Order: sequence, then C-alpha cells, then structure tokens
Amino acid sequence: MIRLSRLTFLPLIFAAQALSAGETISLQAAQFKALGIATMAVGSDDAGRGGTLPARVLVPNAQMRVIAAPVGGMIEMLAVAPGASVKRGQVLAHLASPQALELQRDALQSASQSGLLQQSLKRDEQLFAEGLIAESRLQATRAAAAQASALATERRQGMAMSGIAAGKLGGPLILTAPIDGVVLEQGVQLGQRVEAASLVYRIAKLSPLWLEIQAPVDVAATLREGTPVTLPVAGASGKLIAIGRAVDAASQTVILRAEVVLGADRLRPGQVVEVGIAGATGEGGAAGQRLPAGALVRHEGKTLVFVQTASNAQGSSFVALPVQDISQGGDSVVVDAVKPGDKVAVKGVSGLKAMLAGVGKE
Repeated sequence: MIRLSRLTFLPLIFAAQALSAGETISLQAAQFKALGIATMAVGSDDAGRGGTLPARVLVPNAQMRVIAAPVGGMIEMLAVAPGASVKRGQVLAHLASPQALELQRDALQSASQSGLLQQSLKRDEQLFAEGLIAESRLQATRAAAAQASALATERRQGMAMSGIAAGKLGGPLILTAPIDGVVLEQGVQLGQRVEAASLVYRIAKLSPLWLEIQAPVDVAATLREGTPVTLPVAGASGKLIAIGRAVDAASQTVILRAEVVLGADRLRPGQVVEVGIAGATGEGGAAGQRLPAGALVRHEGKTLVFVQTASNAQGSSFVALPVQDISQGGDSVVVDAVKPGDKVAVKGVSGLKAMLAGVGKE
C-alpha cells in the first residue's frame, strides 16, 4: 500500500516506482480534494443505467415511402411540412411541368392514331371477306393496328406512372400521399425547379418502429428471436426480430433488430436510446455496466477503472480494476468486471493514473 503525504509536488518529488493493477492507492482527504476526484455509483442514472445496450430508433423499410418528382418541372405548391400527419390520397404538392404536357400530348395522339387504325382494320377485314382486297393488305393493316395499340398502351401507362390524368391536357401535376403516415423530410422549396426523381417528401408510418441494437458478440450468442426488450426511459417495449450474423471489426459488436409496438409513439426516428434485453448474459454473466468514457484509462496495455474501496473523513482508497469495454455508444462505454453499486472515479482519474504509472513513495 502506498501512502502520499505532500500532494502539491506530486509530479516532481516522487521516485518512479510503478504500482500494478490491483494494488491499493490511499489518499488523504486534502489530496483527494486537490486531485479533483469525483466518484459515481455504478448503476445510477448518471452512470447511464447499467446493464443496458445502446440502440438507434429506425423506421421499418416497408413503412417508408418517397414522393419524388416523376418528371422535371417547377414546384408550384407545397401543402404540408415535416412533422405533419397525412392521409392516403391527400394532395401534397403541385408540379408545373412542360414535360408532363408533352407526355399528355403524345398519349392523346397515339390513342387517336390507334383508334383510326382499328377502324381501318375493321374495314379491311370486311373488304377481304368480300374478296375485294388481297390478304397481304389485310396483314399490313393488322400489323399497323397492333403496333399503334401497343404504343398507345405504353404511353398511357407512362402517364399513369407519372401521376398524370389521362384524357386531360394541361394543369399542374398533382402529387399525393401513397400511405397514411407522418412527413419526415421535405426535399424541395416552393418555386424550385427540379429534375425527374428529385425528392419532394419522405413520409412514414411510425408504428411499429425498429431498434438497431449494438450487442457484444458473447451477449448476442445467448439471445433468440422473440426475446423481450424494454426501454425504461421511454416506457416502451418490444421483442427481438433479427440477430445479425456479421461482427463489426472495430467494436466487436453484433447488430440486433427489435420491433417496438407498445410505446412507439414516444420514440422518434434517429433517436439514440438505452435498451434492456431480458436474459442477456455475456462473459461474467451480465451484459456489463455503463460508465462515462472518461472513467477509463489505458495502462501497460490494459484498460482500467479506479474503484473506491474505502472512504472516511481521513481519506479514501482506490484499487485499479482491469476491465474490458464490450460496447460503446456516445460518450459512454459498457464494461465488464464492475458490479452495480461500485463507486468508480469519473473525475481526477489522470492523477490516479500518474500515481499508478510511476509516482511511488516519497
């Protein structure tokens, strides 16, 4: 056990005598205060709710729709804004498009031409039956009528795919909502000129929602589809619907996907949340405890945290505990070896590391 008496000259006056992980560092009360050490109880709210895993809220692919400009033109009217609820068939925007007029004109012309050739075909069939024309003429008329009919059908379907009303020339192109949902994104501004396929709106149905969860490999190996998941902060719950097979090389985590129905209205796409998974166990029998990233230090190739083992009016004692960071999310890290209720140093850890690294006896 190493006991320090004059903290003021700590970096200069101690001979280098490194402590090893697991040895106790004792500080007097004045030294504890001078180093600015602060501790946090593992599993408290400030620790980020131990035993949980980081997740991101997503909209299921089947519940999203993109409303894009079917042809080039100018945005003439926008009826809704991001966050608005819309119903299927509701008018969202008007697009003034010369290209749409061209499509309408071509469709009308091809339909008229097809009609004329169908009449010619009927006439030639009658004349052929009476023996007044050769069969070759009838075959030529029949081929022309078939070609005109196919062209008319193609242009009519092209208009339908573009949302252009058949048999009507002129007027703006009307863009409508294909599903009931909420507008997530608006991609254009009023009066903007756009190209074909430009994003106008992105809408989605927001129930149920997906959670994309980062889980350590050993934790993922213990889970099965259908396992319940909870979001204590949001008061929501759901179940696992997919367990990834690929492992991220950097974080050594597996992506889990959960579906949330209960409480989905309290979540937002893109939101980062903490998720508890029933029965999730890993090395050491737990999914780990979440700590601020600043509580961890690297020393001699190991990752350490400083756990407070004693504290009274005279001073405090800490032990350097080796841990393994098993997942990361934002400014926090999930680690093993630490138990709920342990008090871990989250501030002043650089001073404790300096003492561990070689600030020995006076």
